[in-house]
Amino acid sequence: MASVIESLNQVRSVLGEVFYGMALHEIVRANLKARGSLEHLFILITFGDLVGVPILPPYYALRLLPFVVPEINGWRRRLARERDYLDAIF
Repeated sequence: MASVIESLNQVRSVLGEVFYGMALHEIVRANLKARGSLEHLFILITFGDLVGVPILPPYYALRLLPFVVPEINGWRRRLARERDYLDAIF
């Protein structure tokens, strides 16, 4: 009896993953890409003076600094990365 329940749970899991792949995977990827670009823009606006683009006064940037510190290194790498025209398409 336990093996039947286990196999039904496996079938349910596989069907759930297939449904996720068919219905939600592309939406989740698009949302993550949009979130990343908005975070990139937010960090550029607030801490642009690190790369020479002063937009906000330093007072507001210093108030936000503790929340952004973990993401600054990745942001700098993304900003300095060489881009191709096809990056915007895909």
